[in-house]
Amino acid sequence: MKIALYGQFYHEGSEKYIKYILDVLQKKNVEIVIEENFLYSINQIKDISESFSGLDSFKELVGDYDFFISIGGDGTLLKSVTFVGDLGIPIIGINTGRLGFLATIKKEKITESLNQILKGDYIISERSLLTISTIPENQEFIPLNFALNEVAINRKNTSSMIKVETKVNDKYLISYLSDGLIVSTPTGSTGYSLSCGGPIIDPSTNSIILTPIAPHNLNARPLVIPDNSTISLKVSGREKLFLVSLDSRIATLKINTTIIIKKAPFYIKFVQLPNDSFIKTLRNKLLWGEDKRN
Repeated sequence: MKIALYGQFYHEGSEKYIKYILDVLQKKNVEIVIEENFLYSINQIKDISESFSGLDSFKELVGDYDFFISIGGDGTLLKSVTFVGDLGIPIIGINTGRLGFLATIKKEKITESLNQILKGDYIISERSLLTISTIPENQEFIPLNFALNEVAINRKNTSSMIKVETKVNDKYLISYLSDGLIVSTPTGSTGYSLSCGGPIIDPSTNSIILTPIAPHNLNARPLVIPDNSTISLKVSGREKLFLVSLDSRIATLKINTTIIIKKAPFYIKFVQLPNDSFIKTLRNKLLWGEDKRN
């Protein structure tokens, strides 16, 4: 068995959880390959480097891997998606951060959960993504022109609103006068889109959400459309530039650039324990239905 690891040391005490993970994998005779920058960070920690030496590293994933382990929070997992891309490698998200809505494996149960997964006792949750192209073509998005959570359009260097002319399947929908527009997957519905008033969508739903950011036209509300739709956007405003983000990756585009957004031709596979579910995560992470009267 061959497993890739990626993580970040953002949270105090996370090194001990990395040691737990490496210990489980080595006891199972797993071939471990660690992202090169993460391996460098690990080697700076004496307690880990003395116990686990001679580990291989990767800069880009090449070859067959059984799993990809993401160690950190949801931001780390989103970065992990850029390594995996369309390779179809199942991602195990281990939460050593705060909320951990996407990274659902609890750090307190790392050993137990990993042993369970390595025995084959897990399920796969397939998540859709969005791809983006532009006219004229922008090289900043190539080859990582996909997003798991959302594609977001935002104003830049101005306090003025921007206008986002929006078409769905070549049919004019609306020109949003706002701070921007979020085009979200169901997975991303609990992220940026939710904070801007968008709906929560089950990840298995075949849909895309359009959520305006602080719209001036108050009758412009979030809209859910089928995920086989093609969305075309054109931004205008007082400034010559605006921002486009794909999850955490940001690029600057010129006004009047046409942005085309579609569902990606591949899925990301998340590893879940059999007793986990999206509904359970809603209750535990977002306190869904919590009421002091209950």
